[in-house]
Amino acid sequence: MEEVKNNVAKNITELRILNNMTQMELGEKLNYSDKTISKWERAESTPDITVLVEIADLFGVTLDYLVRSENIEETTQAHKIEATKYNRKAIAYISESVGWVIAVFAFIITTLILKRTTFQWLYFVYALPVVLIVKLIFNSIWFNPRHNYLIISVLMWSILVVIHSTFLYFKINVALIYLLGIAGQIVIVLWSFISKPKIK
Repeated sequence: MEEVKNNVAKNITELRILNNMTQMELGEKLNYSDKTISKWERAESTPDITVLVEIADLFGVTLDYLVRSENIEETTQAHKIEATKYNRKAIAYISESVGWVIAVFAFIITTLILKRTTFQWLYFVYALPVVLIVKLIFNSIWFNPRHNYLIISVLMWSILVVIHSTFLYFKINVALIYLLGIAGQIVIVLWSFISKPKIK
């Protein structure tokens, strides 16, 4: 029983601090004085079951959560991991979008200067490999490296499209260059089947 009392005291304190509340603010929400809250947090007394339910509802946790030990640390750690994943995805997406923003900016500027559209559409073709390289870097550092094979495949084909599109602009057809893509794709597929030896 003493352990449960200490757990409740510890969890109420940590939940209150985690939610940036003072003892007085918590007391006002529960219709108790800050002195009573202080006694609960020092494990000098324990709220009755109805008040515990009210506290659990207030902080969005279960009653079981309040009476168990090591709850806050586990939850905080889980939140930190989730926040890190979210931040990494956000950084990756923002970095990838920079390539498209630059392409749009270059398209607008050159169109305004030249007053006509001739080669500006190539900016978007050139932006694709750049965006994919950025995606490959972030995926290698933070995400699933197995996805690199797919990204490398798309990157290879996009580079071939860049070369083909550039030559087409000068009225030169180099469609045969896509045969290199087929050979490259076979290499990438075979490469994806190579697995690292497990270290015992």
